[in-house]
Amino acid sequence: MSVSVTEAGCTAHPELYQHPLLEDDPGRSATAEQRRERSAMARRATAICAGCCALQDCLYRAVVEHDVAGFVAGTTEPQRRRMRVLLELSVGPDDLDSLTGVSASPHQVNHAEIVRLRAQNPHMSLETIAQRLGCSLSTVKRHLRRARAEAAGVSQAPRPGGELTPPSRDEVMTARAVVVHSDGSRPAAPEGKASLAAA
Repeated sequence: MSVSVTEAGCTAHPELYQHPLLEDDPGRSATAEQRRERSAMARRATAICAGCCALQDCLYRAVVEHDVAGFVAGTTEPQRRRMRVLLELSVGPDDLDSLTGVSASPHQVNHAEIVRLRAQNPHMSLETIAQRLGCSLSTVKRHLRRARAEAAGVSQAPRPGGELTPPSRDEVMTARAVVVHSDGSRPAAPEGKASLAAA
């Protein structure tokens, strides 16, 4: 797919990047048609990201600074988690509710309840789960990321030398190339940029 250099990436295509199939991978519960549709959307989003001048900054922030959900900088959440493992980096989820000034609900949201509700209703959208529990969508996503991290045993790991220094943009781009290549895909580098060396 050809993408115009003048397009503004994800901001010009909210219907794609905010589509439930692309934002929240349905995994094994998806029908064959949903998997085909998600694959087509991922290819389109990857092509758009590849032509975006903000790709490196966007990826760096999504891997190093914030644990964001959905498809970002041509990568999925599982790919970004694998990049963090390669970079010996751990990023905690942001409390987006407090950052945006959303006041807390009158009741405390139970982590186990969110995880249980999702496990019992894999076809239910995360937005519907949030509505049923009376909390925000970001709260549901944060609790589900926490559950995945706990299941994977993810913890803060020091960088080589025992320091918690952030990786460089080049290190993040190299990790992306390794992870995307290991998934059987070719990393989509922006035109005019030097190609990445696989580690």
